[in-house]
Formats: sequence, structure tokens, C-alpha cells
Amino acid sequence: MKPAFSKPTGSAEETRELFTTFREAGFEGLQLKPGQYQPYFGQPGKFEDDWGAYPGACQGMIAWCALDDDGRALLQKTITLASQLGTEVIVYCHNAPHDGLTSELLRKYAHEISEIGKTARENGVRLSLHNHYNLPVMLVEDTRVFFDAVEDNAVGLTVDTAHLVKSGVPDVAGYIRKFAPFIDNFHMKDIVGGQFAVLGTGEIDFGPVFEAVKAIGYDGWVSADEESGAGMREALLGCRSVLGRLLE
Repeated sequence: MKPAFSKPTGSAEETRELFTTFREAGFEGLQLKPGQYQPYFGQPGKFEDDWGAYPGACQGMIAWCALDDDGRALLQKTITLASQLGTEVIVYCHNAPHDGLTSELLRKYAHEISEIGKTARENGVRLSLHNHYNLPVMLVEDTRVFFDAVEDNAVGLTVDTAHLVKSGVPDVAGYIRKFAPFIDNFHMKDIVGGQFAVLGTGEIDFGPVFEAVKAIGYDGWVSADEESGAGMREALLGCRSVLGRLLE
């Protein structure tokens, strides 16, 4: 398994700190938030100029959008940049409400996202759907219906631990075992009192989670998805320390 890191940044200085220190903290890749890669749409050479000295600086991209015309155009730009930069995975958060969801609508979403996944694959990039609180694929049954309808294995599953708990799915390890054939990425994130926390400081017991990851024979990227608001150094070192229990 390979450790990655993801964290939103609020300034140019914080962004530079992220790119220039993730490797020395022990991470091999970054899964970038939209604000960290979208400025490079149409200018991949500038990204290489800015961050090419840091291998793995764009291992993944996280995309948040709907499936309307604007969202599809945004995803196409993301796929294009990912292909140009050698990015491995686009983690897609499908920005549509969970309220009013039906199995029929989930199957329709699966068809539409499968088509986007096929386009990504043709460009050398994997598309992975993120389970997300209050979005369509949120619960166990949502996940089952969606992936039963995915076409040609065109979409993988990114498991976010904190979003599962926040959605009312406390058995994270059981979820991992149940959907193992579809999992191609992990977002390890902690939560306490409904708020995201630095990995290892919240209410999730990661022992059974890590045991499940190993039990399914997973050998891909495991990203610490840090959204607690902690400082960069605290977040990097704290998350890497906890991930060490899994990676070792």
C-alpha cells in the first residue's frame, strides 16, 4: 500500500507548504482538492514548473460537481489535465441530493457516471466514486444498487471512513469487506461529534478498519483526507503516524 495525503489550503503559502513538505512527512502522493489543480486547466506545463520537483504531487484529483452540462464540462477538463499530468485517479463526489433518491435514479446515475469513467479510462485515468454524506451513494444499499448497475467496471469506489460514520454506517470494516471488489482508493478520515478530526483523535476505531483493508488484499493508495482545520505540520505528522499502523 502507498500513503497519500489530501488537505484543503486557504492561501498560496499554505499550498506551497503542502506541496513542499508532504514527501518529507512520509507520504508518496497528494490527492488534490479542486482549488489546488483547477488553476492549471489548459496549462499543464505550469504545474510541472511549479511542482514537478515533487514526485507524486498530483497522484489524484478530487472533483465535486453535478452531472449537468457545467459539471460534465468540468469533469472533462479534469480528465484532460489528469491525463496530461499522469494523474492516476479522479475521485468524484457526485453533487446531487440524497433526498428523494430512488433505485431507478441510482441506476441512471450509474449509467451516466460509467460513461464518464470510460472516457477517463481511454485517457489513462481511473474514475472512483466517493461515498459522501448526503449525496446519492451514502448508505450500504445505495452502494449496492449503484455498483450493481456500473457498466464495464468503469467506476471504482473510494471509501471515506468519516463520511460513512457521519451517514449512519458505523460498521466501516463490514462495509469494506462487503464492497471489496469495487474499492480502488481509501480516504482515511476521523470524526468526533459530527465534526472531522485529525486521524486518530476522533471516535473511529481504526484497528478493525485496518484489519479489513488487509483482509481484502488491498494494495493500492490509502489517502489521509485531512479536513479538520488543523495546521499543516500537525495534520501531516499526525495522519502519517496513524497510517503507519496500517502500512507496517
